[in-house]
Amino acid sequence: MRKEIRKIGEKVLEGEDVGMKEVLPLLGTKGPDILDLAAVANRVKAEFNGNEIDLCSLLNVKSGRCSEDCVFCAQSGHYKTEAPVYPLMDMDRIVEEAREAQMKGTGRFCLITSGRELNDKEFETILRALGRIRKETTLDLDCSLGTLSEERAESLKKVGITRYNHNIETSESHFPQICSTHSFGDRVKTIGVLKDRGFSICCGGIIGLGESPQQRLELAFSLRQLGIDCIPFNILNPRPGTPLEHSESVPPMEIIKTIALFRLILPKGTIKIAGGREANLRDLQCLALLAGANGLILGNYLTTLGRSAEDDLTMIRDLGLTIK
Repeated sequence: MRKEIRKIGEKVLEGEDVGMKEVLPLLGTKGPDILDLAAVANRVKAEFNGNEIDLCSLLNVKSGRCSEDCVFCAQSGHYKTEAPVYPLMDMDRIVEEAREAQMKGTGRFCLITSGRELNDKEFETILRALGRIRKETTLDLDCSLGTLSEERAESLKKVGITRYNHNIETSESHFPQICSTHSFGDRVKTIGVLKDRGFSICCGGIIGLGESPQQRLELAFSLRQLGIDCIPFNILNPRPGTPLEHSESVPPMEIIKTIALFRLILPKGTIKIAGGREANLRDLQCLALLAGANGLILGNYLTTLGRSAEDDLTMIRDLGLTIK
C-alpha cells in the first residue's frame, strides 16, 4: 500500500488530477499506513498551500424552525430537539459579535441563518450589518443565507461580500437519504448562481451520515468538479431528537484517512476542519493539520460548542504552522 500511496502523491505533486479508480484502493489503508498517507497528503498541502492555516469564526444569527428536513440538523422544524430557537439577531448584536471574533484571532467571519431563505426584511438587516462590519473591522466576510436569487447575490456583491457558503453535505447518490425537502441539484443550482457572479464558494459536507467510504470520495470529486475554493469538512456530532441521534461515530483514524484522501483529490483548496472535530477526533485534532487540512473553524458552531480559541491557536503554533 505504501508504494501506491507514494505513486499517487507524486502524481498530484506534479500537478496532475487523480481519478476515482486510482484513489478507491486507498480506502483500504490501515494501521501505520494511514500515517504514510497523511504524510503524503501533508506534502501536497505544503506544496500548493504553504504553511498557513486559514481561520474562520461562525455566527448563527437566526436559529431553528427550519422548513427543511435534513436528518442531521438540530435546527430542522421537523424534529423535537434542544437546539436554541430565536429570530434574526439585531444589527448591533451581530456587529459586536464580529468585533469579539476578531479580537480572538480569526481573520474571517461568517453569518449563518437557518431556513431555506430569508424574507426581505431579514435580508436587508443582514446587508446593513455586513456594511457596518466591513467599516468597523478588518475581517473578511462570508455568508450562508440559504437559497439565493440572482438579485440577492448582486446585493451581497455591492456590500463587498466575495465568498458565500452553501454546502452540498454529502454525495449526490446519498443525498436522498438525508433530505427530502430539496435536492442535491437545488444546492448545485445556487452554487452556479454565485459562481456566475464571481463569488468564491465555500462548500463542503459532513461525513458520518450513513454514507459509504466510497460515497465520501464521491463528495470530494463533486467538490472538485464544482471548482470549490474552500471546503468545510464536518464530522457528524449526533444531535438528540434528530433521526441520526444514535448514529455510530466515525473512528478517529478513519477521519484522518478521509481528510488525507480529500487533499489528494483537492490539492489546492482550503480544507477546513469544522463541526464535530472536538467530539470525534478528540486528542487527534492536531493530526488533521498534518494530514492535509489547512483550516479550522475557530470557536463555537451553529448549535454545539467548540473549544477555546486559545487552545486552537496554541495547537497551530506548536505544529510550527502560521495563521493566514
